[in-house]
Amino acid sequence: MSKKSGKKRVLSGMQPSGRLHIGNLVGALQNWVKLQEKYECFYFIADWHALTSQYADTSQIKDSIKDILINWIAAGLDPEKSTIFIQSHMPEHAELHILLSMITPLGWLERVPSYKEKQMELKDKDLNTYGFLGYPVLQSADILMYKANYVPVGVDQMPHLEITREICRRFNFFYGDTFPEPEGLLTEFPKVVGVDGKKMSKTYNNCLYLFDTPKEIEQKIKTMVTDPQRVKRTDRGDPELSPVFHLHKIFSTKQEQDEVAEGCRTAGIGCLDCKSVLIKNLFKVLEPIWEKQRHLSDNPGLLEDIVRSGTEKARKAAAETLSTVKRAIKL
Repeated sequence: MSKKSGKKRVLSGMQPSGRLHIGNLVGALQNWVKLQEKYECFYFIADWHALTSQYADTSQIKDSIKDILINWIAAGLDPEKSTIFIQSHMPEHAELHILLSMITPLGWLERVPSYKEKQMELKDKDLNTYGFLGYPVLQSADILMYKANYVPVGVDQMPHLEITREICRRFNFFYGDTFPEPEGLLTEFPKVVGVDGKKMSKTYNNCLYLFDTPKEIEQKIKTMVTDPQRVKRTDRGDPELSPVFHLHKIFSTKQEQDEVAEGCRTAGIGCLDCKSVLIKNLFKVLEPIWEKQRHLSDNPGLLEDIVRSGTEKARKAAAETLSTVKRAIKL
């Protein structure tokens, strides 16, 4: 628990692996914005983590960091309420990573679910590296550094948090009660479909990006696949088979969803009519973000100030933790 605010701490981060899209917005960012009202939040851009799979080509990382920073603030993260920083600006994370690696059994790392999953998913990359194997230890350092009480995760991500909890318990067993055991703050992450009906992902190149222009968003929605049963305008369809309707469930009102669904089933409306409602509702969400994006893009000094201030706040907390850790280990 934070000594100053009395609030419990939350920590989360994102890898700079490309431009942010609406899946990132509804799957994480909107939740983070809510959390900052209740908790003392630390949000960081995990650029060292990006190197575990992008080490051979780092050309896009800087641009991706800028994209993340702008969109975090544009989506509502408040530097006055949350500590926002870049992982590589904090060498303290590397130091704690080394110390935790000394006590982490090799077998623990080899059985982390994402270890084999990522190797299968990214077959075109050589992930047989020390950095990739040790990724969970660095992640544990990120979390334990700020003595985070909670980490927002989906149910499927709980096993990834468990190794941090195990490393925490092992450290406390050897050196005394030093870290609180972080808990998963279970969050409902809606599945956001991409323009092709698959899960929205940069890997599939099917995203509605936060930096897309209104014209690009409109064009992508208009060309989205719908219910394959509706070949002609007069054909009746099933809204549940349409990826467009799955986006309606996130961005449209219940009344609009009911009207669109009924229109689809009865052929009362065409697919373009259905898409027009979705485009209107997407614009309602994105227009305030686009406005803030323009302001931040025109004032790069604001981003620099946010990162500088966040780094200073993070460093105070990190220095306190490292001092405690070294005393515990008797270094």
